[in-house]
Formats: sequence, C-alpha cells, structure tokens
Amino acid sequence: MEQTRKKMIPIGVENFAEMSQEGFYYVDKTGLIKELLKNWGKVNLFTRPRRFGKSLNMSMLRCFFEIGTDPHIFDGLEITKETELCEQYMGKFPVISVSLKGINATSFETACKMAAGLVNEAARKHIYLLESRELEKSEKKTFELLLDSRMKEQEVCNSLRVLSELLQKHYRQKVVLLIDEYDVPLAKAFANGYYDQMVVLVQNMFGQWLKTNYSLQFAVLTGCLRVAKESIFTGLNNLKVLSIADVRFDEYFGFTDAQVKELLAYYGLSGAYGDVKDWYDGYQFGNAHIYCPWDVLNYCDLLRADPQAPPQDYWSNTSGNDIIRHFIQYAGKGTTKQELERLVAGEAVTKKVRNDLTYRDLYRSVEHIWSVLYTTGYLTLRGKPDGDLYSLVIPNMEIRKIFTEQIMEYFNETVKQDGTAVEQFCQALQNGDAQGVQEQLCQYLKKAVSIRDTFVKKPMKENYYHGILMGLLAYKEAWAVRSNQESGSGYSDILVELEEEEIGIVIEVKYPDGGDLEKGCEQALQQIEQMEYAQQLIDDGMRTILKYGIACYKKQCRVKLADQMALD
Repeated sequence: MEQTRKKMIPIGVENFAEMSQEGFYYVDKTGLIKELLKNWGKVNLFTRPRRFGKSLNMSMLRCFFEIGTDPHIFDGLEITKETELCEQYMGKFPVISVSLKGINATSFETACKMAAGLVNEAARKHIYLLESRELEKSEKKTFELLLDSRMKEQEVCNSLRVLSELLQKHYRQKVVLLIDEYDVPLAKAFANGYYDQMVVLVQNMFGQWLKTNYSLQFAVLTGCLRVAKESIFTGLNNLKVLSIADVRFDEYFGFTDAQVKELLAYYGLSGAYGDVKDWYDGYQFGNAHIYCPWDVLNYCDLLRADPQAPPQDYWSNTSGNDIIRHFIQYAGKGTTKQELERLVAGEAVTKKVRNDLTYRDLYRSVEHIWSVLYTTGYLTLRGKPDGDLYSLVIPNMEIRKIFTEQIMEYFNETVKQDGTAVEQFCQALQNGDAQGVQEQLCQYLKKAVSIRDTFVKKPMKENYYHGILMGLLAYKEAWAVRSNQESGSGYSDILVELEEEEIGIVIEVKYPDGGDLEKGCEQALQQIEQMEYAQQLIDDGMRTILKYGIACYKKQCRVKLADQMALD
C-alpha cells in the first residue's frame, strides 16, 4: 500500500492562503482571531522577536477579514468552531495590508521613495475603485494620486487614511488596517544616520493612518521592538501594546510544546524531540513556553533528508547579531562581565527591563542593552516579573552558541591588538617554557569572558579553552596550526609546525572533573603518548617535538611539558 504523502514543510511561507491551498503543514494559530475580537483594541501592537510567525499571522488576519476571501481556506481550523463570530466578521471588511520591512534605505530620500512605492502597491490591490459607482470623479482622481510613484512626503503620510475613506465609501464598511514590521524603517534609519527625519515621517504617517483615520474599524501592527510611545505614537491614545511579557495572546506567536510534539510525530521524527527542545525551546511569552518556529521547521526539514543530522543554528542566518557584539564590548570587565559569564553558564540574571526605549537610546548604556536582548529574543524571562525587574536567561542551546561564537570572535580581535603579550606566549611555547606558557595563558583566562557552564558535556567545556589557544596561535601567521588533526591513532587537539626551525608542537587540552589540574595535565600527556599524536609532525620532518598537556578549570590553568623529543 502506497504511503500517504506528507504535507510540505512551510519554510519561509508567509502567505496564509498559499499555506492552506498548496498543501503545507500549518500549526493552527487562528485562535488569535477570536482573542483579538474578544479583547478589543482599536490599535493593537504585537511585539515579538524575529522569526516567530508575525507575518504569517498578519496574512491570516487579512484572509479572514477581507471581503472576497475564500472561507474554505479556514476549513478544519479552530476559528471555524466560532460560527457566530465567523458569520459576523469573516469576509466582511475591506482590508489594507502593508509591510514596512521593505523600507530599507541608506538615505532619507530613498526611504521616502520606498514608502511611496509601498503605498502604490497597497492602492493597486484596490484598482477596482476607479470603476466604483459609489465614488465621485474627484474621489477617483484622488485615488489615482495614490498610484503615482512620485508622491511627496506629505502625500505618503495622508495616503492610507485617504485610501481608507475611499474604501469605506465604496463598501459602506470601515477598514481593517494591518501594518507588519512597523519598526524596520526606524532601525534602518538609525543604522544609516537619518533617524530624526524618519521619526518625524513615521509620526506623521501613524498619526494620519491610526489617529485621525475615522474610517478605521481597527488596526494591528507587528514589530520586534516596542519603540517609545512618545517617539512615534505621539497623541495616539488608542494604542494597546501586547509584548512578550503579556499573558494575553501568549501562545499565538511561536510553537507550544504540544504543537512541536504533534509536528514531529506527523513526520516520524519523535526521536528528535530532545534535541529540538534543547536547541529551540526555552522562550517564555507571558505564561506560555514557546519554541522558535523558524528553527523547528528548518531542522525538521533537514532531518527528513538526514535523520542523523545534528541541530543547526538557523537564527543567526536570518539577521545580524550586532546587539550581542555591543553587549560583549560593554562586558570587558567588572559586574557585566560576571553577569555574562553567569548567563552562558545557564544561570539567571535579574535586571530592570525598560519598554520605553527609542533607537537612539539602545546602546547608550549596558542597562539599555539588557532590555534589547530581552525584547529581541536573545534572553528570555524565567518566572514572573517583579515590577520592572526580570529574571533573564539564555533560552536554549542555539542562542547560547551565538553568544559563545561572538565571545570568541571578540576575544580573537582583542588578541590581535595585544601583540606584546601574545608574542611572549608564543615565544614561551616555542622555547619549551611550560611555566611561561602557563603564566601568559592564566592572564588571558582572567581577562576573557569565561564560557563555562553547568548544562553541557565536558568536551564542550574543553572546546572553550581549545578556542582560546587557537585564537592566540592565530597571531603567528608563519606557524602552521591545525585543529583536531588526524595523527597517530586518533585526532590531536592542536598540532603546530614551525617549518624553518623544524619544531613541532602537540597540545592536548583537558577540563578535569573537580578541578584537579595536575591530574588533568598527566591525563593529557598520557593521551599524547598512547595515541601517538606526534607522528604526523615526525612524518612532516619536524626535528624537535614539544608535547604540552594543558588542564583548565574555570579561570585556572596548569601547563606541563613532556620530555622533549630531538630527532637525528
């Protein structure tokens, strides 16, 4: 009997109608519609981190409310159980749906042109208004102006209010306005130096579209950050902000544990549940524990092709991680450094979270950066907030990997700026000076942000110290440095060849249980001998072989050198 064909995994599909009609697997979030209508707000702002299904939910709302929608695309979904609500609201409203994500410009003038293009696109979806019997000739002329890509700044600001008025007159029904990624133009403006101009433009747009728009039934906005109310929502008293800390709507962005289990079972991947949970779960929105849907879907897709594939980092491929870079730079020393080390160790840090920041404020102090790390999903809440005090943790292994990689990159950059110290380390290593190597390495461990933790396996702890050593050795461009190279009967941690001097160096790193550094060094040296790690260096013609056992525990280290091998 032929196996039933599975639904496609909807990676990158943000169109709800396509999701329904083309046979994609859909995690039902239509309950959002009921809750939205039940918990009425004239203007609703949902703030969630990137890749948690905001755009798909906006598409779902458009399909539900829009006049002319195909009701069958909701067949079998939760919202259809609400028959009275569906009769009253489904397919009953003109809808204006725009995404500001595309306003990604290097200058304010270009941003204005992009905004005009966005309005043109929104208007073209309602081109039938040119034939409307309900509109006067002058009103049709007004509509034609919305199709002109040469619109001025003031016309852009008025545009969607005007379009709302025309749609209301045509349908004799007020308009639902959906604005996705509302904060992207501000982020791009801040990054490119025209932030003040963009703030004024967005203030004027939202004032016209949301405040003085008397043809508005209700509006929904989504974004990553809640930009300070006084910054762009001036005078907008009808705004309801629904952040990741709110209990309302907490389960409608991202996947719940039950939904992930159901999805994995559907594709025959239930055995991967532990890895999926460790890597992509851990977010707390309100009272709900949430997985990142982008990550879960991508990993499921990979597992269907390769059932043995380990979890991957999908988050960092969707955007930059500049916020972590800024944070690590602040964490050079003192309390913040200790707090960062605690986070990476799987512990919680209690910090004040502010929801009223502007982009101008984001990097002005490390205290602001804590708030941004939380709202953008790099940190998440544990338990209940105590006023504005939040117990924050790194949510999962994927985000921890991003932190550790950024920490190591920053360390490697700072090593290059400290030439004298790293030269002393390398000289001691070359000369067989174990005590000198130990002293220099200990100094680096004290300065570096420690990536120890309590919830990963011992080899992963050793990887941190391995990375520190590789960063130091990278300073010597003339040295041939290899990591995890096959040699003898196994794979050595680090092999170094100084070709001109014909010196070969073997380094084995250990993280000893209980912190017994002496024992860790002995184990490392024994492994070098037993596995014959020096063989590759000998085969390559190195005449002097130096074998180092290095044991590290937290910020302490011990270095021992085996008897030097001198080959004739």
